[in-house]
Amino acid sequence: MKSVNELCKQIKGIYNVDGNANTMITGISSDSRSIEKGDLFVCFSGVHTDGAVYASQAVEKGAVAVLTTKHLDLPGNAVQIMVPDVHHAVEDIVPYFYDYPGKKMRMIGVTGTNGKTTTSHIIYHILKAAGHRVGLLGTIHALIDDEELPIHNTTPDVIDLQRFLALMYDRGVTHVVMEVSSHALALNRVAGIEYDTAVFTNLTQDHLDFHKTMENYLAAKCKLFQNISLDEHVKDNKTAIVNIDDPYAEGILKTCHCNVLTYGVEKAADLKAANLSVELKRSSFDVTGPFVNVHLNMNITGLFNVYNTLAAIGAAHAEGVDEQTIDKAIQSFHSVPGRFELVEAGQDFAIVVDYSHTPDSLEKALTTARAMNPVRILCVFGCGGDRDRTKRPIMGRIAAEHADIPIVTSDNPRSEDPEAIVQEVEAGVKDGLKPGQHHEVIVNRRDAIFRAVELAQSGDIVLIAGKGHEDYQILKTGTIHFDDREVARDAVLAAKGR
Repeated sequence: MKSVNELCKQIKGIYNVDGNANTMITGISSDSRSIEKGDLFVCFSGVHTDGAVYASQAVEKGAVAVLTTKHLDLPGNAVQIMVPDVHHAVEDIVPYFYDYPGKKMRMIGVTGTNGKTTTSHIIYHILKAAGHRVGLLGTIHALIDDEELPIHNTTPDVIDLQRFLALMYDRGVTHVVMEVSSHALALNRVAGIEYDTAVFTNLTQDHLDFHKTMENYLAAKCKLFQNISLDEHVKDNKTAIVNIDDPYAEGILKTCHCNVLTYGVEKAADLKAANLSVELKRSSFDVTGPFVNVHLNMNITGLFNVYNTLAAIGAAHAEGVDEQTIDKAIQSFHSVPGRFELVEAGQDFAIVVDYSHTPDSLEKALTTARAMNPVRILCVFGCGGDRDRTKRPIMGRIAAEHADIPIVTSDNPRSEDPEAIVQEVEAGVKDGLKPGQHHEVIVNRRDAIFRAVELAQSGDIVLIAGKGHEDYQILKTGTIHFDDREVARDAVLAAKGR
């Protein structure tokens, strides 16, 4: 609980208070539907709506103060805090309100285009095996020692994020593993957090609808490594874990003024993998370095997961976990939902559901599938609406080049016409087709999955790419339940019933 006056003193810039500055604030929210008595309501202004429209509703529900850019006509005697920029003010106020939980726990941030979720879960698994009480914030969910909490963004906004962290600290969490998106870094949703270990997985084309250029995209990622390199740290022992094989590694390393651990498969690195063996359900390889020399047998597969595992080993070492504990934990780790996840329904071919929704991740998933030596690869994929359009033909071409039968379908079209999206993807498919190669376009995603299963023969791999763990599909008319894994099982059962 803090007073309006205490909160305002944290604002770096001008502000004006209309009302009783001694009013006590018991909570902060930007969602008028979840307001509780004593809350400060934050009027965020977004692309589609202005929070100020809901300020009166928030006050009627119990908000005692409102953070806004302009004076509002509100019921009762709610305090109004007026600032030039609400987002900047929130960055100052909210971490202070929650007593800076991100400075009290060990914070491990994982950033990169692909691999964040799996890497985060492996780190989480290792730290738990080491006896720590661990929290996780990621794309799929938030966890506190395996208790699942709902989450809506890869990195929530400042308010939700600080609330999660405060809850974790109150529950005795000592280490937090976070997926840190480029949006969160660019928009400073991570304000008030002091990271201790920062992991860079890779950088490939994605989110250019937001960042515009790869240079801007890289600059956003670099902010995580600038964070751990600041002088005004409360905690000690800062380490950057960097994929040295990635073309953008040099750009990341230039921003690191702390301990650095590199990892890779191709180049010389502090953590290097060799003697790789990759099968459909498992993989193994040797890891060598100054603090580790082990042979790993894993229950996950794919070259991309070799990189994810190396990154996790580096992060765990930076957090003081010994080699024996790391080795034992990795041997017992199983796949993350929707990340090269096998779907078993008694069929004599493999079905894999994967979250690959970028050119690089799709290519890696297809390359991994090809390494299993299937008879054929059938790839069901699409591209999301209201997102980077430039990657659509690129992904189409990649699917044509690496799959035997690419099947273009709808992903999450959102407000766009799914037919138009599919046409842009198919243009790339046609560019990459080999003479005599067959492809299909089926806009309805369920029908496309059923068609792939219908075409599949013994020894084939059906790769269903793009949505992974998601159990919904976002259409112009609303969000519906849709789970690729469920649909694939239905398709197999239907095929058996023919």
